Amino acid sequence: MCGIVGLHLRNPELTPRLGELLTGMLCEMGERGSDSAGVAVYGDPTWSPPGRGCVSIAELAPGTTADIAAVTAAVAAELGSDVDGVAVDDSFQLSAAVESERLLAAVRSAYPRALIAGFGADMAVLKGVGHPRALTDAWGLAKAQGWQGVGHTRMATESAVTPAGCHPYAVGPGQCLVHNGSFANHATIRRELRSAGIFFDSENDTEVGARFIAKQLADGLDVQTALKALCATFDGFYTLLVSNRDSFAVVRDAIACKPAVIAETDDWVAMGSEYRALAGLPGVEKARIWEPEPEVVYAWSR
Repeated sequence: MCGIVGLHLRNPELTPRLGELLTGMLCEMGERGSDSAGVAVYGDPTWSPPGRGCVSIAELAPGTTADIAAVTAAVAAELGSDVDGVAVDDSFQLSAAVESERLLAAVRSAYPRALIAGFGADMAVLKGVGHPRALTDAWGLAKAQGWQGVGHTRMATESAVTPAGCHPYAVGPGQCLVHNGSFANHATIRRELRSAGIFFDSENDTEVGARFIAKQLADGLDVQTALKALCATFDGFYTLLVSNRDSFAVVRDAIACKPAVIAETDDWVAMGSEYRALAGLPGVEKARIWEPEPEVVYAWSR
């Protein structure tokens, strides 16, 4: 099954509550997938300090451990500049006064086998194996702040239950994708993307969708056009939520057999695989609530 949630805040007074609200939404989807979970949080000043390049590391290498001081020192030596960071459970959230791509290159140089969970200004990505309630507690997610959050609970069907197989897939600068469903032709598209020089971290079909979207955006398409291109290229059943620091978009396949509901108020826009993920949001009783139509791209911007 899998469960996806997303929350885009319009009212700045709610930004201190982003983590609290996202935690409630994600944990409500625990029954849809309890083997792993992940979130992307936009705007937390501790995890992704404003005005700095940011990189999220899910793991340095399989079976490798280190403390945050050693990690920041190693990356700073490669970067030639100071690096700050915080350890969040088993992950590392790094930042520096450089572009995110430069910091990412330094991380890859210092730790060639590192699993990069995401990179980009104002974004932190956390993901791991376990039940979403246990993971959100370990991350301290309820204390996070920001203007936007995306989450996923996974029931593995296409690849191994490992950190590399967890959503979100945040493979472009500041970009994030979560997915409920399956892509039938992912192997063919993966081969095409690999032939174009694109590297993959896993055998997960969702990563193929994320890499495809990232390429479309890098080629200059906007998110709505990129998602329409995905709908024309990928076969299967899916509901997708794609975000960056300034946008939030949802699309379903032509049959729309995977559940999704969207709710909107003056204070926020939210989506979830089921309504119960939205039921605890402030003012939901006054929200406009609907089920997204097949192959219609719904998008919002800051």
